[in-house]
Amino acid sequence: MNKRMFLKIAGSGAIIVAAGAAGFIGTRTPNAALKPWATAGSLYEDPIRRALSYAILAPNPHNRQPWIIDLKSDTEAVLTCDLDRLLPQTDPFSRQIIIGLGCFLELFAIAASDQGYKAGITYFPQGEPSDKLNRQPIAHLSLSRQTPTQEKQKGSPLGDPLFTQTLNRHTNRDPYDTSRPVTQEVLQRLHEAASEHVRVGTTSSGLSLQQLRILTRDAMLAEIRDAKAYQESIDLMRIGRTEIEANPDGIFLGGAFLETLSLVGILNRKTLADPKSSTYKIGLDMIKEGAMSSMGFVWINTQGNSRSQQLEAGRAYMRIALQATADGLAMQPMSQALQEYQSMAPYYKTVHDRHANQPGERMQMLARIGYASKAIDAAPRWPLASRIKHS
Repeated sequence: MNKRMFLKIAGSGAIIVAAGAAGFIGTRTPNAALKPWATAGSLYEDPIRRALSYAILAPNPHNRQPWIIDLKSDTEAVLTCDLDRLLPQTDPFSRQIIIGLGCFLELFAIAASDQGYKAGITYFPQGEPSDKLNRQPIAHLSLSRQTPTQEKQKGSPLGDPLFTQTLNRHTNRDPYDTSRPVTQEVLQRLHEAASEHVRVGTTSSGLSLQQLRILTRDAMLAEIRDAKAYQESIDLMRIGRTEIEANPDGIFLGGAFLETLSLVGILNRKTLADPKSSTYKIGLDMIKEGAMSSMGFVWINTQGNSRSQQLEAGRAYMRIALQATADGLAMQPMSQALQEYQSMAPYYKTVHDRHANQPGERMQMLARIGYASKAIDAAPRWPLASRIKHS
């Protein structure tokens, strides 16, 4: 949420109050909730926790951070899903949650490679779950030492070169610069970043770009207008530093300006959820502006929809997001149209008819890309220690 849009909500009198209050509040950056970004790789000597300290920075739906790590040794762990962090309204089969866990696995492997370790990752060692997730392992993780082919040069990665973008990658939901096109060369590098286990599609011009702008806009608006689906997001909103640091997950609304609007009663869960409120209406305008400023799209398809294929889609998304960051691109998932609940049915059919129409083919991820006008903040994270259990 940006300041320009919220100026429309408040009116001049309230803004004067808010601006004055902001001077007393000072900085409201939730530093404690952002500490995992600052300390990644530096708090632990053992290789498994060092790699995991980067893996927890992976993108995941609604920032739920659904990972639980059962630490077996300095080189072995088991990943399970925290079933209290699912999204039953918008992700009824937990497909997106599994994709987020795939992002975690890929970032773990990338971070391990920078230490000179090869990550062994075995999916679902006790069998794949069905439509409903259970507490059985998502993956078994192990590390084995690799001998580098050459000495690591200062400032260069020992393993996967995408590792250098780990701390720079953030999901950018702001409008993108519509004067800067995304070239075919950049799109080709996004294709090359993914593995052969998925099929990647891209566009940055013509009718397909405009169609996806409209489709993603309309699907997001439909989600907000679905009371139950939107309430799931409202319930996960963390407004202001105190809430963010108490629960560094979910959808964060932070910073001195937004927190001041909250203190003077302009921004709260009630106004965000009320279709008659200015806050709600401006939220719709912001969604429209963001979607229609998309300068390209990238999507990830699998031939089938098994849980293992969902993990592969997440791993591919992680690599594409890091490559996009390396190329200076901003990126935001726009996968509402892929969700499996009634409000999304027409959008689901349309996007699959256009971009995933082979027998058995499933679009797993859809994201917009473009060049942002400014950098954005990192998302809050629970510290690694809070996500580890010791068997």
